[in-house]
Amino acid sequence: MIVIVMGVSGAGKTTVGRALGKSLGWRFVDADDLHPKANVVKMAAGVPLTDEDRWPWLQVLREVVAEALERGEDLVLVCSALKSSYRALLEVDPSRMRWVYLDAPREVLARRLSQRHGHFMPPSLLDSQLATLEVPEDALRVDVSPPPDVVVKRIREGLGR
Repeated sequence: MIVIVMGVSGAGKTTVGRALGKSLGWRFVDADDLHPKANVVKMAAGVPLTDEDRWPWLQVLREVVAEALERGEDLVLVCSALKSSYRALLEVDPSRMRWVYLDAPREVLARRLSQRHGHFMPPSLLDSQLATLEVPEDALRVDVSPPPDVVVKRIREGLGR
């Protein structure tokens, strides 16, 4: 099974996804690690990515998903996946995939981003991410205001794991 944990910057995708993968004993992949250098430079400069910037990166992520499915490997992938068209590209085999949408009020997200250091995504891009976000209707929606261990527990319950 592939679980894709999605949401805007500051939702805790990496923290929650890594903890979820560890608790399930599954491989964990952070999509941020697969961004081309040009995308990272652009975001670090406070410039939002365009669809044209994202498509090659999303294609790489699709290949990661397809290879894991081909091998029968369980995987937790964290990725912003803000638009339904991005999620459609990543959805290689819906019968073996689940989406988890990490949701939080803007104030929580902004506070987290202001306290985060060493990440290429500046807090100034939060509003552009929220404007781009098309909230998924078919995802397990989890409030990430509680601590990560509580969030992971709720995700596992929601996934029946």
